[in-house]
Amino acid sequence: MTTPTPLSPAAQAVIAAIGIKSWRESAAQILVRGIAAAALRAAADQVVPPALEEEFVDRNQALPLTKMVQIRHQLLAIAAELEGINS
Repeated sequence: MTTPTPLSPAAQAVIAAIGIKSWRESAAQILVRGIAAAALRAAADQVVPPALEEEFVDRNQALPLTKMVQIRHQLLAIAAELEGINS
């Protein structure tokens, strides 16, 4: 069994909030992590819908829109961590 990559503080906070105490998880805990990741992906889509991400970055250089895209990317990165995907 390989040692898992340490999670970021943000991903650790999500894990703590859903009550997972150990990395060695049961099937139910793995399912809960997947649900948490899906919820974060849905939240990211509400911050900036995927279809508008390019428009927000390329056509509008307004700081609030750029920050929204950054928030989207941060949420997606946390979701990827929870799913065990290193991107």
